[in-house]
Amino acid sequence: MDAMLKISSPYDGRLVGELPYSTEKNVSDFLQQAQSLLDSPEPALPNELRRTILLRSAELLKSKKSEFIETMVSEGGKPFRDSEVEFDRAVSGLEYLASFMLTLGGREIPMGLNKASAQRRAFTVREPLGTVLAISAFNHPLNLIVHQVGPAFAAGCPVLVKPASTTPLTCKKFIDIMHAAGAPKEWLDMAIIPAKVAEKFVRSPLIEHLSFIGSAKVGFYLKSILAPGVSCTLEHGGSAPVIISADADLEQILPAIVKGAFYHSGQVCVSVQRVFIAKSIYAQAKEQLITLANALVLGDPANQDTDLGPMITPEEHERIKLWQQEAVKQGAKILCGGEPLENQLFMPTILENVLPGCQLGHEEAFGPILVLYPFDDIGEAVSKANSLPFLFQAAVCTRDLDTAFFAASRLKATSVMINDHTAFRVDWMPFGGRKESGEGMGGLADSVIKLSPEKMMVFKSSGWRSL
Repeated sequence: MDAMLKISSPYDGRLVGELPYSTEKNVSDFLQQAQSLLDSPEPALPNELRRTILLRSAELLKSKKSEFIETMVSEGGKPFRDSEVEFDRAVSGLEYLASFMLTLGGREIPMGLNKASAQRRAFTVREPLGTVLAISAFNHPLNLIVHQVGPAFAAGCPVLVKPASTTPLTCKKFIDIMHAAGAPKEWLDMAIIPAKVAEKFVRSPLIEHLSFIGSAKVGFYLKSILAPGVSCTLEHGGSAPVIISADADLEQILPAIVKGAFYHSGQVCVSVQRVFIAKSIYAQAKEQLITLANALVLGDPANQDTDLGPMITPEEHERIKLWQQEAVKQGAKILCGGEPLENQLFMPTILENVLPGCQLGHEEAFGPILVLYPFDDIGEAVSKANSLPFLFQAAVCTRDLDTAFFAASRLKATSVMINDHTAFRVDWMPFGGRKESGEGMGGLADSVIKLSPEKMMVFKSSGWRSL
């Protein structure tokens, strides 16, 4: 293995940076030191200090906005405008975590309700779960790191993060920010390690929680090799469905669907992929979607007018081409796009008549692909939307309250958006999938709570006044 990991732009292939690989000893030392810090009689990083570090990190991050956006664009190919939005989310995420710490606490457990509980008072406090190993993904190279590192830090857990090999520079810059804000390297660090080395440490009993963002195949395998008692949060992907009823406001919803489908070239776990449209408006909606998709700008992600940048790797660029070709061979019709271009660009593509047997019919596309299906009955649409083994975010578009509640209550999803696209998210809401889409809910608040379990204390005293 080379001593350095070289990071190239997915758009033009130029070298944008390199980082040294971590050794297995580096990782082992971190886990041992983290355990020692957790075992110390006094907290190594008290609540007040951790909260101060989060606020300092947010301020330092704000001062590096241009630098971070440039790095995200260069190594990840994420368009400038979308990278700017991601940056702002990361800053507000750190600030939110610092605020959430003000409300994080335990609760009183009722006692004195029978003879057995007489003369007792009980309450819970929260304490850190333990060391967290976070394995991250490329598509939100800053905000995903904030979502994995930030809650662990707020909860009082040491955390070691392995960024995606395609986008480690953004992670390195963020970890440096937190170190500059006062986070000790013994408490928070990153590791540039190959997947096989990471797998070895996933097995370690020195970690208490695995946070994984990536494919279902890898995520469920890693879960299977965790040491007994180690918990995990797995965030995979989906095949996000949208149902558009005959009474939907097309002018309002179709631009949102196009944004939700083609944002970051569809390389998002909740990108709109399948759209079920009432037959009475199918032709009209189809034509409008084609017009909107054709108006999107492909090109250099550094250009502020660019809507779609490159696929992250040549392999992903080729995969999308092959999946589309397979669908067409089985009878699918390309309505627009369908062209792989230079610089790993792929035109925003809309298809219809995609059969269930092909990859695009039953797998997560994770690319700039939108598939349309007409339907006669809302129940039929819900049934088809639920036919795949994914359970993440879904949407229904209608002006009728009964239709909205009918679909929302029957769609198999962890979140259902009404009159919006499936990729909507704010960072304080619960976020995560079930079945093939993952395990456990993320989101900043939910993650902090999961990583700071309650401990109950029961006091017995004759001095308690009966209530």
